[in-house]
Amino acid sequence: MGVVVLARQQSLDRLAVLKRIQPELAVDPELVARFEREAIAAGRLHHPNVVGVYDRFQYRGAQYIATEFVDGLDLSKVLSSESRLPWRIAATIALEVARGLEAIHAQGTLHRDLKPQNLLIGRHGEVKIADFGLALDASGVALTRPGTAVGTPPYMSAEQLRGERVDPRTDLFAFGCVLYEMLTGHPPYEVPEENAAESLLARVESGSYPRLRSTRHDVPRSIVRLVHRCLRPRAARRIASAAEARRRLEAILDRPTTSDCQSTLTRFLWENHVFEPRETETVVMLTSDPNSKPRSPARLVRALAAFVALVTSVLSLGFALRHPAEVASWTHGVAREVTPIVTRFGADETP
Repeated sequence: MGVVVLARQQSLDRLAVLKRIQPELAVDPELVARFEREAIAAGRLHHPNVVGVYDRFQYRGAQYIATEFVDGLDLSKVLSSESRLPWRIAATIALEVARGLEAIHAQGTLHRDLKPQNLLIGRHGEVKIADFGLALDASGVALTRPGTAVGTPPYMSAEQLRGERVDPRTDLFAFGCVLYEMLTGHPPYEVPEENAAESLLARVESGSYPRLRSTRHDVPRSIVRLVHRCLRPRAARRIASAAEARRRLEAILDRPTTSDCQSTLTRFLWENHVFEPRETETVVMLTSDPNSKPRSPARLVRALAAFVALVTSVLSLGFALRHPAEVASWTHGVAREVTPIVTRFGADETP
């Protein structure tokens, strides 16, 4: 549909991506409207996991969108290089996608085309959702005729394939497909051949896809359950929101920050030679245990608090053993002070 080129914004001396509709397609009012909606939908969002839009303008009769340039690869190219990803790396990417998807849905927008080609992985570990060409604004006028299916078939929910009304749970179905593909190397529902007896829609409606643990025994059951909930055929039984998916992944990964996620992904991508240094670059890799869990600031704080509590307990025990009379007098005094507060609420009440 369009031409995409790398450009430089001279006023700020930064790289940017310019997207333009093909001239022969620019006469179609619906495509022009979609192009405008893409810019507006993405332009409302300011989130580290969503590609930023700089401007929309017209030049010599052609419509352009200027967006942030992400120096890296899309997820499909990463998967073609690595086939399938370690579960912790796949979950880290999925967490960043869920954070971006949560922000998109909070603006009342549906992406409707979430797939590896539209997820960009930067050379510094950034994960960004791109391409809002099929985005649906809940407050705007629908551009798709009822009964018309739009999207990329292997990542489309049953209601999307039928051309029915969709909601955020459609994006969550695609999210589950992407997470499944990162873990197995292929989407759960692949487009059947022309002479196949069963259609793609029939497969999605039946909910029959190769189970994760049949090929990936190392994947935790918590992730398997998350994928299963995303891929349920009926939207009403699917996971409720991107926020819930984000919370589940944060719990699995011990609540890493975006900076933690970027550090984990950077290490993996460079150690596995997904990215190679350019002539002008010098890459310094810090040695680390590849099997160790990423340590987030929250985890370090909890560990420090536990250590302080342990030291305090040991010191208190030592004091009690050396000065039993003083401890008995102190606890008796505390009991006298606390008793009136407790009795004021009654025996069966909690203050």
